Amino acid sequence: MNEFEMSDMGLLHYFIGLEVHQDEDGIFLSQSKYAMDFLIKFGLLNCKPAATPMNVGEKLQLNNRAQIDYARSFRSLVGVLIYLTHTCFDIAFSISVISRFMQQPSKVHFGAAKKVLCYIAGTKDYEIWYSHVSNFRLCGFIDSDYVGSLNDIRSISTYFFTLGSGVVTWTSKKQATTTLSTSEIKYISATSAVC
Repeated sequence: MNEFEMSDMGLLHYFIGLEVHQDEDGIFLSQSKYAMDFLIKFGLLNCKPAATPMNVGEKLQLNNRAQIDYARSFRSLVGVLIYLTHTCFDIAFSISVISRFMQQPSKVHFGAAKKVLCYIAGTKDYEIWYSHVSNFRLCGFIDSDYVGSLNDIRSISTYFFTLGSGVVTWTSKKQATTTLSTSEIKYISATSAVC
């Protein structure tokens, strides 16, 4: 206060789309209001919630013939979904797949992005819980999808880590090199996660 003009506004409750609920036992983080606003914007507020963010076994690929006229809406939707991965790490893989088609989206890609939003409709009230714990144990979980990208035959690595009670980091991205076997992709995924 001696150096800078500032005011104490109490505990943090809302900050750039991130809701924070603090109590004596820990902190809840969510983006339910942010998700609700965009469900309304895209007309999916009363949609049937999807059980998974992406169809099992679905592999999207580039389709030059089926470009959509509303590419701007697609890009806006993908941007919203990318921002939602701050608290919804379970959609990270789906978003990494869908965001590859920002330059030439098709109706199929737009449908896949809307399906993720339908999944969010069913999980928008989920929160990340960071509790007061005395044992901070770091746990990591790694997965991979062999040849997950059909256009360039690259595999996808996914991992997330927890420290104590909550998730602290997660990612899902295409590997830089082309792998020749499922064993090789598992080693590359594990190395990437450890790094």
